[in-house]
Amino acid sequence: MAYGKSIELFLANGTADSLITAELSNWNGKAIKIPRIEVAECKRTDIKGAGVYFLFCKEEDDSDSVYIGESESVHDRLLQHLRDYSSEKEKFYWTTAIIFLGRDLNKALIRYLEDRFVQIARDSKRYKVLTKNTYGKTVMKESQTAAMEEFIDNVKVIINALGYKVLEPTVQSNPSSSDDSELLYLNMGNAKATGVVTTEGFVLFAGATVNEKTSEKSLSKGAVALRKKHFDAGKVKDLTTIEDIIFSSSSAAADFVTGYSISGPANWRNKDGETLKEIEVKESK
Repeated sequence: MAYGKSIELFLANGTADSLITAELSNWNGKAIKIPRIEVAECKRTDIKGAGVYFLFCKEEDDSDSVYIGESESVHDRLLQHLRDYSSEKEKFYWTTAIIFLGRDLNKALIRYLEDRFVQIARDSKRYKVLTKNTYGKTVMKESQTAAMEEFIDNVKVIINALGYKVLEPTVQSNPSSSDDSELLYLNMGNAKATGVVTTEGFVLFAGATVNEKTSEKSLSKGAVALRKKHFDAGKVKDLTTIEDIIFSSSSAAADFVTGYSISGPANWRNKDGETLKEIEVKESK
């Protein structure tokens, strides 16, 4: 059973696009979200503590990327990132940093956290992870590991609430473990796919077979561009999707799979043959 949580946000400079602190009830950790342009002049003492940090970037193709790191003095490390970019030692340009600090964190613990966050972010496949190497051989007590796993769970809640789903999988479970009453299927010619409606839109599961040809007369320019983007990104191999893909709607997912414009609500069906449209009408009553 999931329980409600309370997050306290503080706009340090009175505006949402400046420094923000976030604290979770009954947790001794703290999050600090800070824009790149405010790092050099920041005089806060808490930002100088030991912790882990996420640097959020935009790639040239407008996709999201993130660098995840750790430091015993996070502020000093962020300043080093700024210097490294200015001297062209660092190639990526980040715009926002989110820092997580805790009273009892030390070098061993933040190394463990960095390694776990990099693993989780890579598995989630939401962002391109720019971190190359982590220290994956941290020796800790069982009690420390348990405490850090709880820390990780709290970080997931806060970073998601701040608008960054870097640690969230596209769906909480895969088709084999999902409630099959929620699964939807599309079977049209060579196109065969399974998906599910989520809070973010519609998730097309890995393993979908897509049509090779695209009807540019039928599809909108945006749909054609989106199809090409996912193909170019390597998410489709031998006309089969190799990872879960989030779409804005069931129709967008159906267009991607079939290669031409069709109605998602009218063509995605559950195991009993009901269309998504029929399901939604029934649920609305």
